[in-house]
Amino acid sequence: MTRQKHWTADRIPDQEGRVFVVTGANSGLGLATARALARKGAQVILAVRDEVKGQRVIAQAAADGQGARLEVRRLDLADPDSVRAFADRLRSDGVRPDVLVNNAGVMAPPRKLTVQGHEVQFAANHLGHFALTGLLLDRLAEGDDPRVVTVTSANHRKAEIFFDDPTGERRYSPMGYYNQSKLANAVFGWELHRRLSAAGSPVRSVLAHPGYTATNLQTAAPVGMVKFLFGRLLLPLAQAPDQGALPQLYAATAADVRGGELFGPDGMAELRGWPRPVELAPRATDPATGSRLWELSEELTGVRYALPAAV
Repeated sequence: MTRQKHWTADRIPDQEGRVFVVTGANSGLGLATARALARKGAQVILAVRDEVKGQRVIAQAAADGQGARLEVRRLDLADPDSVRAFADRLRSDGVRPDVLVNNAGVMAPPRKLTVQGHEVQFAANHLGHFALTGLLLDRLAEGDDPRVVTVTSANHRKAEIFFDDPTGERRYSPMGYYNQSKLANAVFGWELHRRLSAAGSPVRSVLAHPGYTATNLQTAAPVGMVKFLFGRLLLPLAQAPDQGALPQLYAATAADVRGGELFGPDGMAELRGWPRPVELAPRATDPATGSRLWELSEELTGVRYALPAAV
């Protein structure tokens, strides 16, 4: 199938009857994603850490006639207990999601560890999404055209995973460990694709990155030069969230999407533009790295997937 040039949210197919879970959906890319899906008829669960902010989104959406299609549920991806409670509640309420959009993230804070002793960016951006996906995978497999969309960053191409120092105890760099978490997203999305394919699962694992988009990611957590650079100096070059969300919306809804693909902007250096397939870094598709990260993630989260390791 020939992909459409300059794909916009107006081209999202009808989503009536489908259920989406979008993490980090009370602002930025997650909010833009949720609103675009609701406009096309989807029921969208806003999985957010701050329920008050989520309810404000609902109130605002109600004024536009979309409030009934949006639901807020609390999820703190850095807290394993919160992740399990979220998944358990969906199950007990009989909710069967068709698509999970692993969108939420934190960027370049000072070094901080979770209660479990994990570096907070690795915990929130990767481990929480790894656990959530594993806990919902059987429900997703029963869905209509089921997909897991994991949001990474172009920065994954210049990153490495610090297997010998995952918490930054010896040498911590806010952006270095942010980049690590985004490479972990990419490795996870690809390795999940490999394992789903090996298992013959109907679920597709797809990846997306937004390019450079103006959200509170650049201002909420970063400090010092990182905040000045991304939150002020370069901000005029950034896309609006509605534009930046297009790659993940394409990955979540377009009919011609294949498992394992990465979608990003088509402009210079993939900083902005319209969604198209782009390349994953070689280390993101390296089987040894995928297996090693998978094993580490299962160990740290206690969530084990009922999937065979891909050959």
